[in-house]
Amino acid sequence: MTNLGTSMESEISQIPEVFQTILDNSNQFDKLQDVFKNHDFKSVQILARGTSDNAAHFLKYLIETKIGIPVGLTSLSSVTIYATQLKFENTLVIAISQSGQSSDLIKYSHAAKAGGGFLIAMTNDEVSPLAVISDIHISLLAGKEVAVAATKSYAAELLCSLILVDFWLSQNPSAASVISQAKLLIADKNLVAKAVESVNSENEIVVLGRGFSYPNAKEFALKIQETSKVSVQGLSIADYMHGPISALTSKTQLFVLAQNDSDLSFIKDYIKQIRSRSPKIYWIGTKSLAEASEIVIEGAKTGNEIHNCIIDCIIGQRFALEFARKNGLDPDKPTGLSKVTLTN
Repeated sequence: MTNLGTSMESEISQIPEVFQTILDNSNQFDKLQDVFKNHDFKSVQILARGTSDNAAHFLKYLIETKIGIPVGLTSLSSVTIYATQLKFENTLVIAISQSGQSSDLIKYSHAAKAGGGFLIAMTNDEVSPLAVISDIHISLLAGKEVAVAATKSYAAELLCSLILVDFWLSQNPSAASVISQAKLLIADKNLVAKAVESVNSENEIVVLGRGFSYPNAKEFALKIQETSKVSVQGLSIADYMHGPISALTSKTQLFVLAQNDSDLSFIKDYIKQIRSRSPKIYWIGTKSLAEASEIVIEGAKTGNEIHNCIIDCIIGQRFALEFARKNGLDPDKPTGLSKVTLTN
């Protein structure tokens, strides 16, 4: 079944090259320096859909933890359905979209600019409608993406988000290690093999993260849903403990995203409660909290929690690819989906 998902496999393998291209062209971010110097932004609003919305959560964490100003994720229907007139003075608006063509993002962007907002767009198409209407466009530089399930463009969104915040802080990008560590994950052909063999699509699958791993948890769950036609929850582990854990059984297959070089002390009590229900637990990142019976997919080890998260997105993508193949499905062409989704 290796003829299934050939485009997705190829595009995942291109991620280190995409990282290199973005870093080699980091001068495209130079135009942001005057923006951050000359504007006194009081808040940030990020608009995105689907995979890009998961990247938006990553950018939200970066801005709030590194810059310290509030970041909201927009409700696009406030404009597209309710025709709200936005009051966005001193607001930075960041639109993230692989295609730059979704009509609701474009309509909201127009309203945000009309309300006084400054618009930065990050897309993979420099001539897309979203790129054209933006005050500043940042290219994802991921190259053409054929597989419906986005992979290298999501990885590009994460790295571009990091560089954007670096420039906001007047810091030089220092993410060269993401290339070498990404190459190591790509080169490991058995990276997800044990987990794929063990997971049953007929039983519940839950993916948990928190902080910088939360966006990847949401994206990992989305990738499995897109490619294997099963319902998967991607949640903050804190939110999971506030209710969804009641559905946890011994048949639940629970992935915990716990990247290397991060403080995981806050999840120890959570894991103790989860283990009391005897689910199958899979760890992505570090093996430091795993028990002998639990499967671990070791992630990047750069010495930097945030950089590790950017690289570890590869693991979720590889799992989704191989899990779909196991189930006899073609992840390049998921039923009912197209590469560009035009929502109103």
